Parts: sequence; structure tokens; C-alpha cells
Amino acid sequence: MIGEMLSYPFLARALVGGALVSLCAALLGVSLVLKRYSMIGDGLSHVSFGALSIAVAAGWSPLTISIPVVTLAAFFLLRLTENSRLKSDAAIAIISASALAAGIVVTSLTTGMTTDVSSYMFGSILAMSRQDVRLAILLSAVVLCLYVLCYNKIFAITFDESFARAAGVRVAFYNVLIAVLTAITIVLGMRMMGAMLISSLIIFPALTSMQVLKSFRGVVICSGILSVACFFAGMVLSYGLSTPAGASVVLVNLAVFLLFTGFARLRK
Repeated sequence: MIGEMLSYPFLARALVGGALVSLCAALLGVSLVLKRYSMIGDGLSHVSFGALSIAVAAGWSPLTISIPVVTLAAFFLLRLTENSRLKSDAAIAIISASALAAGIVVTSLTTGMTTDVSSYMFGSILAMSRQDVRLAILLSAVVLCLYVLCYNKIFAITFDESFARAAGVRVAFYNVLIAVLTAITIVLGMRMMGAMLISSLIIFPALTSMQVLKSFRGVVICSGILSVACFFAGMVLSYGLSTPAGASVVLVNLAVFLLFTGFARLRK
């Protein structure tokens, strides 16, 4: 069935681009989940939807507008939680709700719920373009290099920022870098998964891997493998049953999470 799916150019782009985005989301998601920033994907996806709604209404390029806007939102979110009394979940909720409300209002006052806006909200398998695939390849290369070349630094800032700072690690730089890469991953993933479901690519692989593995390295590797495998399985399910691609991928991730959870309990 995979060979049949690859015979369609738009499906081939979706498989390649989606697999790379899933890999990036899973790797970045391990640090985000452990740092209690697991819902940052949800918040940034809503920011992206607001930016995309404004771009579509104004006739601008959605990708060109949304990437810098979401990157700024990620940076602002980090600064807000570091330098104020707001907890991370409260800050994410404020930004998420505000951006989503702004996007809905702009959409209702201008173009209405067009096909473009709807595809960003709920995802569309036809939305992945060649430009998106090229950007996904570049993004995955950067994320993989980050984890291969800077593994010890990522490990340190994930578990103990104070120790990492005392050891000379540029904690702020790596936090911003992870936030920027997460923002780009969210924008690309929204094209297929939609704003409502993209955060699942960040949360599920990490939580699933943590059910059976205890080491950081093991969780990172397992998350990447599981994320790509679940994405392909979800796409095959979507193709075979004619179900929405994003929802199918999430349901496969949920099934694997429940399977790993059951296995962990039996092992104990």
C-alpha cells in the first residue's frame, strides 16, 4: 500500500514532509515534556492559526508571516515565564486563547471560513507543498545536529538549568533555540495535522517512551522512532479508510501509548 501511496505526488510529499516534522516534534518534545512545557505546542499552534488567518485575509503568504510571528511568540513566552509570576501553563493558556480568538474574529470579519483557513484549523493532506518539504528537510537536519552535537548541553538544561548555568552552558541560548525550532515545527506540522491536533506530535511520543524507558538517551531515540512509525501507520490507516490524516495519526499514537502503558504495568 505504501508503494501505491507514493505513486501520488501529493501523498509522497505528505509522507516525506510529515515524517520529518514528526521526527522533529518528537525529539524536541522530550525536552519540552520534561521541562513541563508540553502544552507549548498547543499554544503556538493557536498563535500560528491567528497569524495565518490574518495572512489569508490580507492576501499575504501564510508561511512567510506565520513563522516569524510564532517564533516571536515562543521567545516572548519563555521570557514571560522566566521573568514574571505567571506559571508556564497559565502563560500558554493566555497566549493560546488570545491568538485563537483573534484569528476567529479576523476570519469572520473578512474572508469567512475558507478552504485555506479550514485546512490550517483541522489539517489537510493536500496542504504539504514542495517548499514545505524542503523546509522540513532543513529543519530535521538542524534538530538532529542539535541533539547529536549538543546532547550533553540539552541533557543539562532539561534536568537542571542552575547546574548547567554554573557549568558554563548558555542556557538562555539553548532555550531560545529549542523554542524557535519548536515554532517552525508547529507551523509546518499545522499544514497536515491542523491547529487542533499538532501538539499531539510533541506530547505522545515522549510520554509513550517514558512508560518503558528511564534514560534520557533511550527516551529520545525511542520517541523519534515511534513518532515516525506512528505517522506512517496513521497515513496508511487514513488512506485505507478514507479518514482525516491528522486524526488518524493521533489515534495511532494513542493506541501505542495505551499499549506501552499496559506493558509497563504488566512488567511491574
